Amino acid sequence: MKPTAIAVFDIDGVIRDVGGSYRRAIADTVEHYTNGHYRPTIEDIDQLKSEGIWNNDWKASEEMISRYYAQQQQPKPTASYEEITDYFQKRYRGPDTEDADQWTGYISSEPLLVDKNYLATLSQSGVPYAFFSGATQGSANFVLQRRIGLKDPILVAMEDAPSKPDPTGLMMAVRAVETRQSLGENLPVIYAGDTAADMKTIVAAKQQFPEREWLAIGILPPHAQKSEIYKANYAEKLKTAGALIVIENVRQCTAEQLQSLL
Repeated sequence: MKPTAIAVFDIDGVIRDVGGSYRRAIADTVEHYTNGHYRPTIEDIDQLKSEGIWNNDWKASEEMISRYYAQQQQPKPTASYEEITDYFQKRYRGPDTEDADQWTGYISSEPLLVDKNYLATLSQSGVPYAFFSGATQGSANFVLQRRIGLKDPILVAMEDAPSKPDPTGLMMAVRAVETRQSLGENLPVIYAGDTAADMKTIVAAKQQFPEREWLAIGILPPHAQKSEIYKANYAEKLKTAGALIVIENVRQCTAEQLQSLL
């Protein structure tokens, strides 16, 4: 079918459930560097991320450590950002943080939220897709290639572009789809994400590239659906940050539904 729009997906909380992996690694890291005095809850982490600027989980961990010591009116420990990152990675990836074949950490058991068939159907229905994520290339490709089975997916990851809500990486992903598919310019773009930073990325894209239609779709990550009240509050924060609609699973983003939003 003739393409009608381009879909770009965040990965964490959208393509895979990271409530027991990335979020758990944040909690482990903060607990370790506060000497066991503070282990942030999922709600604490969500509250931080609702500020819209803590898409990088290493920086989010560092920030939560800093805030804890500031609240206690105590000096911050001397651990460097690099040390904090290394501790986080050993929890998330496992002792061997470089060889993906040896990753035995939390990443190895992340539940998948989509499958290869969903993505193939979307593309065949006139919506080519790409991924723009704050995850590293290694972590993102672990799920996209090894777990889902995609071959050479279009991916813009942490190493490739500034952190969200800067829309540079989003536009890089869009341009890559246009080049690979030989598309004309200015097809509408849908970005599906689960955080305020994701939604604010679309808001920024509208400002920088007003010639194109940009649509932000909020996805409720599994951990945000534990109660109706929490789900409603989480959805409201996504809408406040710029989401046009909020849905419970990215598989609800069918070509027909996306076309109805354009």
